[in-house]
Amino acid sequence: MEKTVRRIDAFQQRHTAPGFVFGVSKKFGDDNGGSLVVQLTYAFFTTVFPLLLLLVTILGIVLAGNAAARNDVLNSTFGQFPIVGKSLSQNVHALKRSSAFGLVVGLLGLLYGTTGLAGTGLYVMAQVWNLPNAVRPNYITRMARSLIFLAVLAVGLIVTTFLSSFGTFGRHNFWLGVAAEVVAAFVNVGLYASAFRVLTPKQVATTCLMPGVILAGIVWTILQALGGYVVGHDLKGASATYGLFGLVLGLLAWIYIGAEVTVYAAELNTVLARRLWPRGMVQPPLTKADQESIALQAIESQRRPEQEIITNVRVAPMTQDEYREAGYQVEPTVGTTKRVPEE
Repeated sequence: MEKTVRRIDAFQQRHTAPGFVFGVSKKFGDDNGGSLVVQLTYAFFTTVFPLLLLLVTILGIVLAGNAAARNDVLNSTFGQFPIVGKSLSQNVHALKRSSAFGLVVGLLGLLYGTTGLAGTGLYVMAQVWNLPNAVRPNYITRMARSLIFLAVLAVGLIVTTFLSSFGTFGRHNFWLGVAAEVVAAFVNVGLYASAFRVLTPKQVATTCLMPGVILAGIVWTILQALGGYVVGHDLKGASATYGLFGLVLGLLAWIYIGAEVTVYAAELNTVLARRLWPRGMVQPPLTKADQESIALQAIESQRRPEQEIITNVRVAPMTQDEYREAGYQVEPTVGTTKRVPEE
């Protein structure tokens, strides 16, 4: 069995496409990507209702005299959840304006609570890029970025509102529908680009974020189109049948898919920027990318600026073919040393 796996391993290391795909998957596992996806899902799930409540309340104040515009914005927002959007719209209502003071306190509380989503996003990106703890943003910086992230969401909501009205005409014309999806893809790419830039450490160049941003934007557009199609053809009345149980499960599933797309897109950026492929399926030997990844995980544990972390691998990088030719033996040699970059 091991020989068979090593043959497969040798093949993927010799070819760019499978080697890169496995490298992204391996990096996802190294960073406990499943745990990051769960944290991001939980943060979004616990803030989606406060966010919607905040939106509905503000719209009720700002657009009190324009019911049509208010409904357009809300329909666009709830349309982002194709499986459970209709049920959400029926269960989220504006805060009552019993007093101006109570309303202001309620809005501020909701605003503060929703910054938890951005805080989780900042943590996820720092983990994906293996940023040392000593140079991660402090509380004030995180709060500032959280507010900027909420502003990005607000701008995205405005853009998608106009886009949804355009997409309505596409229901009666195939080419208009295709054009609407293309525009939606560009909008989603732009939103991902803004969100990734706000949440990713400043040490990472913007150009390094674009491959994952483009992939995530396109994949999310496809998922939204498929979700809308499934709801329109296969799940009519399902939310009414399963009630609150179906609403919660559907919302969790949809958010989880979005979180997984986001984390994998971020991992893709890291693997490309640091060329963390090909990776070995079976060790030993450790490839150069394996050694680099191990070093990054160690450096990530740096707690203080005056602390120095040094990692050393005792054997030179080998491929599976070289390891097999050496009789499945490795000789101790001087490896590479990784140090914390100077601030």
